[in-house]
Amino acid sequence: KGYVPGLGRGAAGFTTRSDIGPAAVGPIVSGSRAAEQRQLKSANQFGQAPKGYIPGAGRGAVGNPFLRDGNGPINGGEKKFEDPLEANTAPYEQDDIEADEIYAAIDERMRTKRKKLDSEVSEEGGQSNTKRIKGQFRELKDRLATVTDDQWASIPDVGDYSLKYKQKRREDVFTPITDSLLESRASTNVDTMSSSKKGSTTASAVDGFTSVANMSGLAAARGTVLGMSLDRMSDSVSGQTVVDPQGYLTSLTISTVENAQVGDIQKARLLLKSVRDTNPKHGPAWIASARVEEAAGKILQARKLIQEGCEASPMNEDVWIEAARLHPNQVAKSILATAVRHIPQSTKIFLKAADLETKEVTKKAVLRKALEANPTSVKLWKAAIELEDADDARTLLSVAVEKVSHSVEMWLALARLETYENARRVLNQARKALPTERAIWIAGAKLEESQNHIEIVDKIIDKAVKSLQKHNAIVKRTQWLEEAERAEEAKAPYTSAAIVRYTIGMGVDPEDKQRTWADDAKDTLSRGAVATARAIIALALVTFPMKRSLWMQAVEMERKHGNSDSLDQVLGEASKRLPKVEIFWLFRAKERWLAGEIDKAREVLTEAFAANPNAESVWLAASKLEWETGEILRARVLLQRARERAPSGRVYMKSALLEREEKRFDEALNLINAGIEKYPKFAKLHMMGGQICSEELERTKTNLDIARRCYQRGIKDCPNNIVLWVLASRLEEQAYSFNNSMSHHGGKNTNKIFNGNTKARSLLELARLQNPKNPVLWLEAIRLERRASHDALAATLMARALQECPSSGILLAEQIRMVSRADKKAKAQDAIRRCPENSHVIGAVAILFASDRKKAKARKWFDKAVTLDSDLGDMWGRYYIFEQKNGTKEQQQNIMDRCIKADPKHGEIW
Repeated sequence: KGYVPGLGRGAAGFTTRSDIGPAAVGPIVSGSRAAEQRQLKSANQFGQAPKGYIPGAGRGAVGNPFLRDGNGPINGGEKKFEDPLEANTAPYEQDDIEADEIYAAIDERMRTKRKKLDSEVSEEGGQSNTKRIKGQFRELKDRLATVTDDQWASIPDVGDYSLKYKQKRREDVFTPITDSLLESRASTNVDTMSSSKKGSTTASAVDGFTSVANMSGLAAARGTVLGMSLDRMSDSVSGQTVVDPQGYLTSLTISTVENAQVGDIQKARLLLKSVRDTNPKHGPAWIASARVEEAAGKILQARKLIQEGCEASPMNEDVWIEAARLHPNQVAKSILATAVRHIPQSTKIFLKAADLETKEVTKKAVLRKALEANPTSVKLWKAAIELEDADDARTLLSVAVEKVSHSVEMWLALARLETYENARRVLNQARKALPTERAIWIAGAKLEESQNHIEIVDKIIDKAVKSLQKHNAIVKRTQWLEEAERAEEAKAPYTSAAIVRYTIGMGVDPEDKQRTWADDAKDTLSRGAVATARAIIALALVTFPMKRSLWMQAVEMERKHGNSDSLDQVLGEASKRLPKVEIFWLFRAKERWLAGEIDKAREVLTEAFAANPNAESVWLAASKLEWETGEILRARVLLQRARERAPSGRVYMKSALLEREEKRFDEALNLINAGIEKYPKFAKLHMMGGQICSEELERTKTNLDIARRCYQRGIKDCPNNIVLWVLASRLEEQAYSFNNSMSHHGGKNTNKIFNGNTKARSLLELARLQNPKNPVLWLEAIRLERRASHDALAATLMARALQECPSSGILLAEQIRMVSRADKKAKAQDAIRRCPENSHVIGAVAILFASDRKKAKARKWFDKAVTLDSDLGDMWGRYYIFEQKNGTKEQQQNIMDRCIKADPKHGEIW
């Protein structure tokens, strides 16, 4: 049992599917634990083999050189095959022996190499120098036993150079703490006497102690934070300047260079020294080296380096100038004298030498010597001429134009110093010397204009354009316009106009002329060149006389930058060219009327009637002129003719308004009824009829019923007119209270008042259904509830209104006004966040600041409000009232002048 075939020969058993028996032991891999146990069992069975025993030697077997015995490898072999099958089948030939010898030689070589590193033996103990670190410091460790306590204490701390300490730390780190911790901290420091104060303090018990928390302080802090938020939001309003000039200027600091701020001086020195050694003739390297030393405070070293630079690079003028800068005045002069000997053609050195001279005589001497060495230098000539008086300058210029005939400045300067005849001769010589310079031609035109030779100016500019084209001198249209603007700055408007006339059409297609010239006029006018813009518009009107937009641009330009005569002239030309355009007639008549020339205004309107007999605007303008001048009868006659020849709802309204102003209410109502029959969609007729019956006439029930019918008919004909709904609701609100006072002689009837509010409320609800998302209707409903003292209902309506119209400025402004004083700042902050550029919101915040007596902030916010919407008259009025209470006479007059200039036409009260 347990027999395995071939086990004596080193075979291993195996198991197949059909073999279940002794071979089930399975294959035993050489080197495994099972193989070792089996070999041990076999060895114990027959005893220990004698030394040198070779299995199978009796059968003629040869010993395996790869097998080991107790004494090591056989025949010097190092490789061991533990697999018996492989040991029996693989022959060991001569090639294997040679390979084993080679590997053995390599191993021996490596061992020798390792031993060589450890072969150095110390003289004392014979041990290797390549000891471990702890062995190398053993002697020092032993000596630590003799260190005293004082020596231990004097050992400095080892610095921590880890990465976390190299990173820049935040200097201040603030951690928010809880309110309970703040309260407990306050309770420890509270004064015991503060417990007697009432109203502003609240007692609390913390850890058995009585503390007093100052709640008014928290409220004040909250108000301060909200105020700062409002100021910060005000900075985001576009179109405004909110920079504090004083704080801005004082916040600017001038950084001074100190020794510690220069940087790594040594590194800069090494770098610049490398540059100097590489290229000793490189002047900027010497200059930079000297300036590094100067910045480091070593002026002597800087002077030494720059002197070496002068010797190494004597042909570099910048090095010599830097050397002169670093030395005192007298030494600098000698340095520049040496530099001139090396570089006699350097104008910079001569100019620097002239600057060092303190006396004018010596400066002139230096510059004249420089001109002898450099007679073609324009800079030297200009510097020398600036030091001379008029006569000597003329002499020098006459020489200069010969030496530097290419300099336009010299020719023009000489022409300015000469008389008229001599200047013409000089400019003619200049044109021959420089035929492609346009500045000389323009100077000639200016010269003729200065002598009032206006007709010659056009000839000169015409010749200039042709001559430059002949000599192929390319001058763009934009360059000519720049020359025209410069001529206007030089007080030569005719020269500017001549340049425009002869050059404005260069390179412009015919179909683009109108648009291009209009844009050119706007651009030049924005730069302040009024005469140039006027010349461009004049040429455009000559080319396109029937273009209304060009005439309007000309009228607007004259209105802003011209006088009354020029404006009247332009309007007269426009009226002749375009007689059917009514606005020019009306504008001209208004200007004559404002100038106090009533008769001329009537003449203008008479001409307008002749050109436009059925023009509504002309009839109304004529009636207004007579009305404003007190000619009521003439105005009434004109309006009657207007109703016959040019009838319209506006004509009937103006006619009724005239009668209303004259207290002729019956005639006014008749005109209104006639107008409504013809023009039922004209809402202002319905409004005026209701207002006359409810406000102007005696407030009886009959008149109020007539007013109610006027509004009801107007709402039916014009359901989308918001003002009609508002007037109708106010009539219902006032009608019942008025009837109550008539019937009870001043006593109050709560039921009728309530019914009036109810009907007004229902009208506004119906209006909101027909006109959704309308903030005016919501505002009227909220004010209705506030007038009825229903504050809670008003707050509810405000919430609903802001949900439907979240960006309405009038609603947000009303919310600021209606909330309590404690909530005003919070609501103002929310309103600014929603509508940062709404004048109603900005004005409400200004009123809030004014109520808090913060005059400077209120004035700033009022100014923003009127700037954002200059057409809102209500805001101008509030601003003026504020200045009347808190401002000076100058500030009040300034607001009035600005309001008159803005001419506002809208506003709830305005």
